[in-house]
This record gives sequence, structure tokens and C-alpha cells, in this order.
Amino acid sequence: MKGTRNELAFARRLRLQQTDAEKALWTRLRQRQLENVKFRRQQPIGQYIVDFVSFERKLVIEIDGSQHNREKVNDRDEQRTTCLKEGGYQVLRFWNNEVLLNLEGVLEGIRETLR
Repeated sequence: MKGTRNELAFARRLRLQQTDAEKALWTRLRQRQLENVKFRRQQPIGQYIVDFVSFERKLVIEIDGSQHNREKVNDRDEQRTTCLKEGGYQVLRFWNNEVLLNLEGVLEGIRETLR
């Protein structure tokens, strides 16, 4: 699903403002390094911009910071996940610190999902 001009511009800005966790994961997902699957980062899907997506495998990966612990944000995350699943996507969520402290474990979780 393509985004509007504003969504695409916002996604471009997000790519320039990646968190350390997003940068770390992107270095391992880009250029088909993981299971030869193409991932894109900060991509619009419907009304959302997801952290990482493989359109060919219908897999979304979201990296959550501590702000996602709050009830209001957590409710929005659940709605977002539900909407993406209704669109046929599988959604994996990892915490920032999980990516930074256990990148190999996160990658193994993604590999298992892709298999």
C-alpha cells in the first residue's frame, strides 16, 4: 500500500532519525542479509508507518521504546497490530533494549518466523 505524499515525507524524516536499536537491526536486515528476504524501513502501510517490513513475506517488525509501556500508547499499538494483521501482515515486536543487548536473539526470532 502506498502512502500519501505527506506520509512518504514523514517516513523519509523517520529514516534520518532512527533510534540506536533501529540502526543496529537495520544493519543486519538490509540488502537481503537475513534469509535472503528484502526488508524496507520506515514504510507506510495504510495509515501507519512501520519500522521494518518485508512486503514479499508480509512481515512487519516494530521496535518499541519505553514510551510503549504506557497504557494509552499500548492500546494504540494493539489497534495498529490488529489493523496490520487484518491486512494479512504478521507483526513482531521487540523492545529497544532487547535489540541492543541481544541482537543475535532478536535475529533468531525473526529467522524462525521467516522459516
